[in-house]
Amino acid sequence: MLAGPVSDSNSSALAPERIKGENWVMALVGIARLASGSELLEAKSRVQYFEIPTRSILNRTKPNMPFAWTINPYRGCEFGCKYCYARYTHEFMEMAPAEFEEKIYAKEAAAQLLRHELARIHRKDGIALGTATDPYQPAERRFGRTRSILEVFARERGRHLGITTKSDLVVRDLELLREIARGNLLSINVTITTLDEKLARLLEPRAPRPDLRLGAVQRLSETGLRVGVFPNPVMPLITDSEAHLDRLAKAARDAGAQYFGGGALFLMPSAQAVFLPFLEQHFPKLAPAYREQYQKNAYLGRGYKETLRARIAKIRERWGLGTGPADYQPELWPGEEQGTLFSLE
Repeated sequence: MLAGPVSDSNSSALAPERIKGENWVMALVGIARLASGSELLEAKSRVQYFEIPTRSILNRTKPNMPFAWTINPYRGCEFGCKYCYARYTHEFMEMAPAEFEEKIYAKEAAAQLLRHELARIHRKDGIALGTATDPYQPAERRFGRTRSILEVFARERGRHLGITTKSDLVVRDLELLREIARGNLLSINVTITTLDEKLARLLEPRAPRPDLRLGAVQRLSETGLRVGVFPNPVMPLITDSEAHLDRLAKAARDAGAQYFGGGALFLMPSAQAVFLPFLEQHFPKLAPAYREQYQKNAYLGRGYKETLRARIAKIRERWGLGTGPADYQPELWPGEEQGTLFSLE
């Protein structure tokens, strides 16, 4: 890290550390160098907010994804979900996985960039808002980058847009979302991993309570918007039982959801660094099996995923829920299939 201010009396003693810090910054390249020079916008007791220069707001996805482009108005996410796969994105800025929830970067000139870039892509290309960081995390109340992006889409026609969030703040933009839906194909995915408030607080320490998210589903549905619930990621032996998923699907249907997702947990090394110690503290009996499985491969095996898919399909049919405009399917991310220690049998 950069050395702090140096007083005259200590300047000779601290000069080498200062030079080391400056050399470290000069050695950084790309997004890491931009992050190191980002302006501090605001700070709370545990979180710092920065603004980071951005060359592009639309990110091209890899082949076989259910959408062509993604938009993430922020880097980092304050919700601090223990399982979050996107922690690896802070590694590009030479930061530790835990800093993903402590240093939040608002992207500069998001709306202006989007207006410029939309002119160059096909109107039917699917665009997903909020794939790596939540577009309605607490930073949005301060900086409004998501709303500025939605204001651009409200002037568009014929776009295919999906929004994924686990925040009830989405209802703030009801009128704007209705305007977007009048001229574009819009779907809103609300992530609810569990209805158990105590479990949710452990897994997602600073995310809104499950009942608040269900309330958001109901408000969105009552407004005529297409909305679904994603119980993602489904975690082996924690949230994957039929009773657990069935209760959640029924609550989603009762709140007005039209579809129900369901993708298995995957853990990249950066996510393992947070999630595995969390298991050892709160689920010590499960920790050894998780560690053995995920240290071999970030992805669960085909057998587990096929059984989970069948279970969720049966639950969807029971409650009259669709599969959604584009299911969240982490198995489509790059990775090799291997066996699994977990079984749904």
